[in-house]
Amino acid sequence: MGIKIIAEAGVNHNGSIFLARQMVEKAKEAGADYVKFQTFRPRQLVSRYAEKANYQKQTTGGEESQLEMLKQLALREEDFVELQGVCREVGIGFLSTPFDLESIAFLDSLAMDFWKLPSGEVTNLPYLLRIAATGKPVVMSTGMCTIEEIDGSLSWLKRRGIKSITLLHCNTQYPTPMADVNLTAMHTLRERFGLPIGYSDHTQGIEVPIAAAALGAQVIEKHFTLDRTMEGPDHAASLEPQELAAMVRGIRNIEQALGDGVKQPTRSEQENIAVARKSIVAKRSISKGEIFSEDNLTVKRPGSGISPMRWFELLGKEAERDFAEDELIVSACCKG
Repeated sequence: MGIKIIAEAGVNHNGSIFLARQMVEKAKEAGADYVKFQTFRPRQLVSRYAEKANYQKQTTGGEESQLEMLKQLALREEDFVELQGVCREVGIGFLSTPFDLESIAFLDSLAMDFWKLPSGEVTNLPYLLRIAATGKPVVMSTGMCTIEEIDGSLSWLKRRGIKSITLLHCNTQYPTPMADVNLTAMHTLRERFGLPIGYSDHTQGIEVPIAAAALGAQVIEKHFTLDRTMEGPDHAASLEPQELAAMVRGIRNIEQALGDGVKQPTRSEQENIAVARKSIVAKRSISKGEIFSEDNLTVKRPGSGISPMRWFELLGKEAERDFAEDELIVSACCKG
């Protein structure tokens, strides 16, 4: 597998297993490698005093608390077991991000390929230690983080035995302003930590994830929804299914376009060499025995004769036969 594309369903199912099942199918149709949900016990995730983020207030209103909002968005354990089964049926990888310690223990029993850690848990040491205890590979978003905070989290994960870690550059504002994306920070993460890098996107549109692919992202995550006009905190900053499919196509095209880095003519352009390049030809009629010079030689298409890079090899030699104007000069027909 090349670039791993994670279609982030998140809580855009609005607490409905019926909608969540549809999202699995749409993620598969779009060509994503994984569909990812969020697993949490609302009372273990937030206190009753926790306010909503501003973007959540804008999309869901400010009357209810964050806890009350999350209670409406949580799925049951049996729902995740069912969703993993649906993923197997349609042929897409299942993931869910845990947001509390009990959810880590539950999801560990589902044998996912790796953990996808959210930006908000990077500074949660008890959480990181519980993740590390599973020994599974980690893909970690780094929104809101300083280099020092990332360094501290990585130290604990590595110290507790995690050997496979991928860092995703991320901005946690929904939607992220283009001026705040700072996509080249991916390079900073790779150079600083020497780990595989990727990008978790919260911008509107598909341009930035595709650009991340061009910059070397090995994992790309993007929120999607069945309908951006639905009620809920994350729908407005998510892609609809046809946009998700367009993003996947764009990333796959860029993945192919990156190639192997070897600079040489490709198979597809070989046929154009003779058409686009030039050869040494007779500038005018040349008689047998005449000496080649700048007066009787020139350079024109096609490129199927002697390369103009051998210009000085021909000057001063004697023509072994007659040449008509524009005729290719061939090496067998000169001496001297």
